[in-house]
Amino acid sequence: MTPKVMIILGSASDKKIAEKAIDILETLKIPYSLKVASAHRTHEKVKKLVIEGTKQGVEVFIGIAGLSAHLQGVIASYTYKPVVGVPVDVKVSGLDALYASAQMPFPIPVASVGIDRGENAGILAGQIIATLDEKVKNNITKLRKSYHKKVKEDEEKLINSLNEQYLNKDFLKNLSSEYEAKGENKENDSNTESKNKKTPLVSVIAGSNTDIEIAKKTCEVLDELNISYDMNILSPVRHPDKFQEYIESMKDVKLFLAVSGLSAHVTGAIVALSEKPVIGVPCYNQLNRMNSLLAMINMPPGVPVGTVGVDNGENAGILAGKILGISNKEIESNLKRLKQKNWWLKIKNSNSI
Repeated sequence: MTPKVMIILGSASDKKIAEKAIDILETLKIPYSLKVASAHRTHEKVKKLVIEGTKQGVEVFIGIAGLSAHLQGVIASYTYKPVVGVPVDVKVSGLDALYASAQMPFPIPVASVGIDRGENAGILAGQIIATLDEKVKNNITKLRKSYHKKVKEDEEKLINSLNEQYLNKDFLKNLSSEYEAKGENKENDSNTESKNKKTPLVSVIAGSNTDIEIAKKTCEVLDELNISYDMNILSPVRHPDKFQEYIESMKDVKLFLAVSGLSAHVTGAIVALSEKPVIGVPCYNQLNRMNSLLAMINMPPGVPVGTVGVDNGENAGILAGKILGISNKEIESNLKRLKQKNWWLKIKNSNSI
């Protein structure tokens, strides 16, 4: 059985983080491989693993490393397949590893998840594979439903453990189950409607007008790769109902790409409403450059956002191409051409200095 996912640890000490990803891949029934190789101490091993793994049919790589976590970037430099990065908390609360993983230069993106969030890496890898595998897609749905069930059970356990005088235990008790049933019906209705119209491969959403320039950079790359997309400016906090209606209308896209500053509500709202992969681009804002990055990347277990560097809309477009290129050879070919074109331009510009 050829693995669809290869997990590479920078050190065996990252085992506990890897186990979170492994548990998810087992649940989703996705074959995988596990390796230990350091980007600095065993660089050639990493190189050979990635090149040969790509040739043998690996569709997604997961890099798990702490400290100056260059492993994820080295993996990405040797493959046209998507790379998911998990920064590990070893020192300084894992921020060094987070920045090293997320802040990759164009055109070498890493879809970074939160610090120590191995389970989110497994889910994101599953979501990526689900864009071309119906069985994995169904398993993702089952996994999400299990999270709904757990939240409901935890709520009941918590409330039943309290015996306060003024606590009304039955207030809106059946609301959650009714909402879930309503959501399932909406999804079925939306799928029926979507068959009657052509849906783009990607939905690009900017949270506000101030994010539009970064979103345009993403769209320029998508145009270059010949990837169809829909672009919208929509805030889930200013227009929550309209935002939900839009996400539901985009049920058949392969993935969402969100550009957002400040508290990065856009990506959080999308993962709450969809099971598709979500790529996030944090934007510079008046507080500091890292506010939106941290708010976007450090999602709780079960709802990953594959985050690229601050203001790096181009890398989000490349990452979308890597995901869609798994099943589309034309997109993969365009991706290779664009990468070679970028390198040629850099060489030309450096020679002219």
